[in-house]
Amino acid sequence: MEVGIVGLPLAGKTTLFNALTRSDAQTGAYASGRNAQHTAVVEVADPRVDVLSDMFRPLKTTWAKVQFTDVSGAGAGNGEQGLDQQTLNALSRCDALVLVVRAFENDQVPHPDGAVDAARDLASLRLELILSDLTIVERRIERIDQGLKKSRAADRAPLERERALMERFVAALEAETPIADLDLAEDEEQLIRGFQFLSAKPNLVILNVGESDPLPEDLDWANGHRRSLPLALRGSLEMEIAQLPPEEMAEFLASYEIAEPGLHRLVREAYGLLGLMSFFTVGEDEVRAWTVRRSAHAVEAAGAIHSDLARGFIRAEVISYDDMIAAGTMAKARSLGRLRLEGKEYIVQDGDILNIRFNV
Repeated sequence: MEVGIVGLPLAGKTTLFNALTRSDAQTGAYASGRNAQHTAVVEVADPRVDVLSDMFRPLKTTWAKVQFTDVSGAGAGNGEQGLDQQTLNALSRCDALVLVVRAFENDQVPHPDGAVDAARDLASLRLELILSDLTIVERRIERIDQGLKKSRAADRAPLERERALMERFVAALEAETPIADLDLAEDEEQLIRGFQFLSAKPNLVILNVGESDPLPEDLDWANGHRRSLPLALRGSLEMEIAQLPPEEMAEFLASYEIAEPGLHRLVREAYGLLGLMSFFTVGEDEVRAWTVRRSAHAVEAAGAIHSDLARGFIRAEVISYDDMIAAGTMAKARSLGRLRLEGKEYIVQDGDILNIRFNV
């Protein structure tokens, strides 16, 4: 699963990417006129994994991961403020988007529009996504009309249904309503999957505030859409924190009475927006968080571990995270009857600890 990071010029999105990935990608790609993409895999900070690791003392601990891509090139070096086609194409391949909006003042890095206005920039960024989708929809309608002219009457029904759906999209997009806000039937969701509409993707709005600025509490203005969540971060400060050694990071956070880096929440929220959840496997060799979609069945979770486990699935031995912590040890949990056997159709819950019984 891939999350694309995008923003208007000088919003600080590459700074955010560097903080997320502890990397040093050049932050002036927009100003230099170059299109660039930087990709990295980021661990999903999950306190449950840490607790289980302390409990089982494994040789190895593995967290869930999410891939982030910093997509540069919006209006690069051409006097334009919008998203160029190469950027839009890169975003279409992502499963979710992080929309970075500038809310910091910096005399050395003046805002391209002359003044910082986060609400204006967010509206502009969302409009870019909507206009991209509108272009795709209008082209599709043209092709459908060509197909209707050539097709037999008996073959027209699917094309006519699709055309009606596309006309519905046109009406919504022209009203600046993202496709994510529309109620779609399951077959309609499947029909449009291949189009990779940008306004249909879940998105996390990041308000990038100054290092010494207070984090705003009211972010309702930045939400207002389905599959969208706002979050305020101090991008430059987060990048400094991310570069610290673990012991210095803990001391720094404590001095500012910060429970955890804001980026940890960002990654968790992005993970959730992707429709993902974690289940765990535990033991002396490894404690590991595995990633599956929400509402995944036990056999699907088995397949996430290894295809052989899904192919030879017999039963899943299951205990919830809370029951495991309450018991303290696996032996105690077993004696208390907290472990249960589930079949292929069992719907895995976030935080379940699984042991797959199989035979190949």
